[in-house]
Amino acid sequence: MQAQSETVWRQGQKYDLPFLCFINKMDKTGADFEMSVQSIHDKLLANPICLQIPIGAEGSFAGIIDLITMQAVFYTTEELGAKFQETEIPAELRPKARQQRNAMLDLAAEYDEELLDCYVHDKPISDEMIYRAIRKGTLSNKLHPVFVGSALKYIGVQRLLDGVAAYLPSPLDKPVLTGHRPTDEKKPVPVKCDPNGSLVALAFKITTDSHGDLTFLRIYQGTLKSGTRVLNPNRDRRENVTRIFEMHANERKILDSARAGDIVAAIGLKQTLTGDTLCDPKNPICLPSITFPHTVINMSIEPRTAAERQKLVDALDALRREDPTFQCKMDKETGQTIISGMGELHLEILQHKLVKEKKVNIRVSRPRVAYKETITKAAEAEGKFIHQTGGHGQYGHVILVVEPLLTDDGHLAADMEFETKVGSDVVPRQYVPAVERGARQALGSGVLAGYPVVGAKVTLIGGSFHSVDSSDLAFEQAAAIAVEKSLKLAGPVLLEPIMRLQVEVPEPSFGAVQGSILAKRGLITDCRVHGNMQVIDAKVPLVEMFGYSSEIRSLTGGRGTFTMEPLSYEKVPHEIAGHLIV
Repeated sequence: MQAQSETVWRQGQKYDLPFLCFINKMDKTGADFEMSVQSIHDKLLANPICLQIPIGAEGSFAGIIDLITMQAVFYTTEELGAKFQETEIPAELRPKARQQRNAMLDLAAEYDEELLDCYVHDKPISDEMIYRAIRKGTLSNKLHPVFVGSALKYIGVQRLLDGVAAYLPSPLDKPVLTGHRPTDEKKPVPVKCDPNGSLVALAFKITTDSHGDLTFLRIYQGTLKSGTRVLNPNRDRRENVTRIFEMHANERKILDSARAGDIVAAIGLKQTLTGDTLCDPKNPICLPSITFPHTVINMSIEPRTAAERQKLVDALDALRREDPTFQCKMDKETGQTIISGMGELHLEILQHKLVKEKKVNIRVSRPRVAYKETITKAAEAEGKFIHQTGGHGQYGHVILVVEPLLTDDGHLAADMEFETKVGSDVVPRQYVPAVERGARQALGSGVLAGYPVVGAKVTLIGGSFHSVDSSDLAFEQAAAIAVEKSLKLAGPVLLEPIMRLQVEVPEPSFGAVQGSILAKRGLITDCRVHGNMQVIDAKVPLVEMFGYSSEIRSLTGGRGTFTMEPLSYEKVPHEIAGHLIV
């Protein structure tokens, strides 16, 4: 049992997914079937049930014994498992096969009353009884069927795929999904796996190639036919599905239609993005939307030659459609293109895609943390923009109050609000949108280090106008001046992104990992035992987490894993803020 297998297992257990186990590479030197099964039990605390045993090992590995049908399956290695022969079990392997079958029946009988009765009273047991019992135990995540073979030589792979169909859940085994009408999010609408119902599908992935966007769809209800017109209720747009494909790695098989339960790829969708729903225009239904967290790390990117500038723009646009957690924008002050993502590894992968897949020659900066600024008290300031020339002039005058904006639970809000408390005799109504526009523009660059200001409420409480010289531009500039003045008086502070960190480590590495987290200004919120691993929950500043993937591998010998996601923004300690404010 290798470290990566442990990682995958823990991720599946988190979502209560049923598992099959495949013991691979039985033809390799040192292959040991019994030891591998025992390691599944010991390291994963699983309940493995062997449905097969190997015939031979290492260089003598020739096939498998099916413990349900009690047949030996020999493979022709010259044709990579394309041909096999089912025979009686060789005499020398029959005692071991009977012993392993009894062990299998002993575990499976707990999940089927009929099988238990036949097993206890030594009655004939049908293969159907065994399949039914193992499937029930697998779906409840209490049994983990074990298959064996050699993927390189295709030995046992067909039987593994048969096991996927026989024991893992179909869409009919999953709970009924609920959606809602686009006009009423509170009223649930059941979505059943019924090919005769109205169409409901989810776009869960988008990739781009030379032929355009390829949208991967999971069809939850109804039937999708090639060449039909569907509705995207998330964007209130109608889309054409020109072709449907069944995907086989890099091969595509053209389909005329796809039914509920299918996963297919479609061409022709122009405005659909990841997480959008596609449905019948006559019966609009929205599936639960996917919530994507805000980006927390930035870096600048530019083409190495001017000739590749447009190529970079097109590649970034394609990546943005593929990945909703990726953003890019142009910095108006520096003229640089800034890309933003969920972490250091995320940006590394995006950079790799640009170079290897999109063939763009780029130059990037080091990743930078997306700091924010906020205020700690209310402040009032006056802003005037008066510009007189020989002819028509400019006149704008506002008095604004800037104060902290908190959510209902007392936390700092992630945006800003604008409110006006003056009548049209003080500031005419047509100029109020310009005042708000100027205020938002000024909050985009704080007074400490130029980072965006969040958690602020701006209130217009006074001002004046000129019947001839006042304009939108004048009031926009006056509001920006007033906001900048008030921010300096409102106790501005710097905020840094805090990440929710969860680390799973083996017991011997617990102390070293815990010390590493504390050294990074982390706050450990919980420690618990999960199987034979220790789980640490913590809050850690993002700026301290660069290079952590290499560090955790070093501290745990490759067995530790971690997940990290944005949690909140918190005030930067004074001694650290001094280095950031210039």
